[in-house]
Amino acid sequence: MNAHLDPQRRHDFAFLFDVTDGNPNGDPDAGNLPRVDPETMQGLVTDVCIKRKIRDFVDASRGTEERYKIYVERLGVLNNQHERAYQALDLESTGAKQDLATIDKARTWMCANFYDVRTFGAVMTTGVNCGQVRGPLQLTFARSVDPIVPMDLSITRVAVTRPEDAVQLVETDDGATARGKQTEMGRKAIVPYGLYLGFGFYNPMLAAQTGFDADDLALFWQALTMCWDLDRSASRGLTALRGLYVFSHENRLGNAPAHTLLDRIRPRKRDGVDVPRAFSDYAVHIDEDNLPAGVTLTRLVE
Repeated sequence: MNAHLDPQRRHDFAFLFDVTDGNPNGDPDAGNLPRVDPETMQGLVTDVCIKRKIRDFVDASRGTEERYKIYVERLGVLNNQHERAYQALDLESTGAKQDLATIDKARTWMCANFYDVRTFGAVMTTGVNCGQVRGPLQLTFARSVDPIVPMDLSITRVAVTRPEDAVQLVETDDGATARGKQTEMGRKAIVPYGLYLGFGFYNPMLAAQTGFDADDLALFWQALTMCWDLDRSASRGLTALRGLYVFSHENRLGNAPAHTLLDRIRPRKRDGVDVPRAFSDYAVHIDEDNLPAGVTLTRLVE
């Protein structure tokens, strides 16, 4: 078995993706402008945003299978998902204050049937209580390698919204009448270019608790690789995964601290590039010399 596919090992990984003329993750508190660190102006993409892409890929590729249902699904109702466990096990819900034995049975059922619960974990104590799960796979925010320039562009639409807008007449200076509203104005937020670096961690001991297995791990690597192509939209521009590097440990507890391994992935602007506008403006240096004993590096995407 390839090291990165072994669910009994610890894995620490880094991934690179870029966006061209798009908004990788809008901030609703800032008019949907791309998220930034206000002190450094580096772009940010939340772990929640990336997990959404992974969930959607798993749902599209394996969602018809019982073991690969998605708990946090689009337009879903979480308490309805909890009720499925109680109905399947013929359990009676007493609300949030549920006995521990029942919660344990419901939690086990949720892990067995929902891919994202046994992968990322979940807090399922609302209304119908299915307990809490700490997932074996965790992601950080992704941060752009260099500062980005969020742009807020004006756009026009040659169709109005309401029927009364289309028939509205306005008298001009010469006494003639003309249609007063023929277009609608809008906004589009983009990043001209940004290369983002994110990190992730897999804990085999937590995987044993949730039932996360080798097939689940293989599906995760596939989803992280392919989800960007499933999530196309005009607002996101051209987004692509540019690198995926997995450090696998022989020891379940780890053979080295994660940060000492992830620091070996160093993307930098090439000499002479002041304003990057393409991935070719960067060089990705990967330090593979003198890896700690028991650690294997697998380049899944480069």
